Amino acid sequence: MKKVIYLSLAVIATLEAEELLEDISVTEKATTQVVKNISGEELKSADLADALQKNVPSISLIRRSGIANDIILRGQKRDNINVTIDGAKIYGACVNRMDPPTSHVVTHAISDVVVQEGPFDVEEFGVLSGSVKIKTKKPSKELHGDLSLNGGSFGYKKASGTISGGTDKVRVLFSASNETGEQYLDGNGNNFAEQLENYTASTKSPKDDPFVYAPNNRNMDAFEKTMYMGKVFVNFTPDQELQLSYTANRSDNVLYPSSKMDALYDDSDILNVKYAIKNLSSYSKKLDLQLYNSKVEHPMSTKYRKAGQTKYMTHFLTTEMTGLKIKNSVDAFGQNIAYGVDGSQRNWNGQYNMTNVGTGMVKTMGKSIDDVNTQNVGLFVKSKKSMGKVDIEMGARYDDTSIKTASKTNPNKSYNALSANVFANYNLNNNTKYFVGLGKSSRVPDARELYNTTPKGGINGNPNLNQTTNYELDLGLEKSFDAGTIKLKSFYSKLKDYIYYNGNPNLKKNNFENIDATIYGAELSGSYMPTDELYLSAGLAYKKGQKDTQTTGQTGTNLAEITPLKLNLTAEYDYDENGMVELSLIASDRWSNIDAENGEQHLAGYGIVNLKTSRNFDNGLEFTLGVDNAFDKTYTTTNTYKDLILMTDGGNTMLMNEPGRYVYLNAKYGF
Repeated sequence: MKKVIYLSLAVIATLEAEELLEDISVTEKATTQVVKNISGEELKSADLADALQKNVPSISLIRRSGIANDIILRGQKRDNINVTIDGAKIYGACVNRMDPPTSHVVTHAISDVVVQEGPFDVEEFGVLSGSVKIKTKKPSKELHGDLSLNGGSFGYKKASGTISGGTDKVRVLFSASNETGEQYLDGNGNNFAEQLENYTASTKSPKDDPFVYAPNNRNMDAFEKTMYMGKVFVNFTPDQELQLSYTANRSDNVLYPSSKMDALYDDSDILNVKYAIKNLSSYSKKLDLQLYNSKVEHPMSTKYRKAGQTKYMTHFLTTEMTGLKIKNSVDAFGQNIAYGVDGSQRNWNGQYNMTNVGTGMVKTMGKSIDDVNTQNVGLFVKSKKSMGKVDIEMGARYDDTSIKTASKTNPNKSYNALSANVFANYNLNNNTKYFVGLGKSSRVPDARELYNTTPKGGINGNPNLNQTTNYELDLGLEKSFDAGTIKLKSFYSKLKDYIYYNGNPNLKKNNFENIDATIYGAELSGSYMPTDELYLSAGLAYKKGQKDTQTTGQTGTNLAEITPLKLNLTAEYDYDENGMVELSLIASDRWSNIDAENGEQHLAGYGIVNLKTSRNFDNGLEFTLGVDNAFDKTYTTTNTYKDLILMTDGGNTMLMNEPGRYVYLNAKYGF
């Protein structure tokens, strides 16, 4: 049976380069990890964030709901992580991160995900702590297809399918999926509504009670999600290819119990056009052009809560991203050089409405984000060169960014930045490699951080923010043995003008501030195959974050959302050519280094055991049976940093427990 090896836990980490005309190249990079076969292995939900935190030690999960959860990479989140889907950039519309970028693609459509840590990607705008490059399935010339049916605990049901085929000239792919899920139960047997009711009862605060679910909504489903993806690849000549793709994601009635609002729906559309020409001239080995557009609509509302039974508030937000990239690659001066221009515009708009249930009348209450355009133009160049045992990669990028708002009271902003990096691998021999990287990158504040206004007219954005700059050093080594591999990597990051949320209750406006901060950490990972049938892998990640300068009116030095020591362990046994069993453990230390002044709480450590077995048959059928959280533990992975608007009584904020024991069965037919 073909092994599925998650390279995030192995020493040899590879970065798959762009595929063009069946010309596939693979390069190694020490800070890059590839999570393969997402569509085949992540069976229980559409949530990519959940899949990544299981397989990449440096990624942690921010749990908000049954789907559409967010990630932390090396102690940073939000715009500090650059997320692309087939090279197209998409942002969420929600100011409260109910629809992070990773939620706008479903696991069924994904082939693999490249996680690149650190400020070493000059092709993209705003890469600070790293980038997540999502690659979806590509059409094949031969006729291929699959159909999957999946069921699991908590009323989970999913149907998905893909068909692909074509000729030497034209290849086509169509993929679709639909899934629904009830409110999951935590290890104590409580669903979303009960977790919320338990919290409000413990606070003894009357103001919290209106935000529990209304009696007729206590048992409503947690989400429904549908995805459609179509692709057409056209080979005009052996050296020219056009790629067209369109993806539609539709999510309805997504519940967020630890917030005061739920998503009525969350719709996104991604249109992506790529054109590539090889061997255009001696000055162009390959020319790539890409044009894309992504749109998101996200109304979140109090409609399903007690407070929304006579009238309910809706915060309606939209965002649209349009981008163009032109890149040329050439072999010159004994090295491979790529250079180009990358331009984009993001529009973000939001307003508050109040709906009277009895009359149906809708009253506009004001803007949250007033039609803000963020326009960027970046010039980049990068090169690769080998000199004996040393491989060197270098890159530089210059960005010019303007941010314009329709608001009459807030100023427009402009920023420029020079980013650069150098990364060297020293290949001591065939089995041992040392690496070092030094990089600088920047990202500008977004519209929420600059201008966001509350429903009552308060301003928690700060129009005086500077852009954040990351200065980072990475060091590590890789070593392979006859039956295994091991990798040690570390990083040290100095963040100048880090954008940080100050939850000081005495601060009446401008909650976002610039501070200086330091984040450093290390990761140890490895794999071992004692026999041809048994594969073992492990990854251990640790990080520490400190404020070097203080937020207004506060004294604590711990940075928020610096997750504790995390361990991933996996053992896979192929009992014959067509069957396997897998045992995995995800464990975390106690979360004790917290930013209590900004709402974080001490969290207990945990250890979760997951089991899975699959069986392939010669007729194309495959069955997978799995159990997550096999011992039905009650635990929490997500802290309560106040940059998210969560249920709070002014003291403790509501914690969201993870799912309890989850049993699932998947049947797949492929041809």
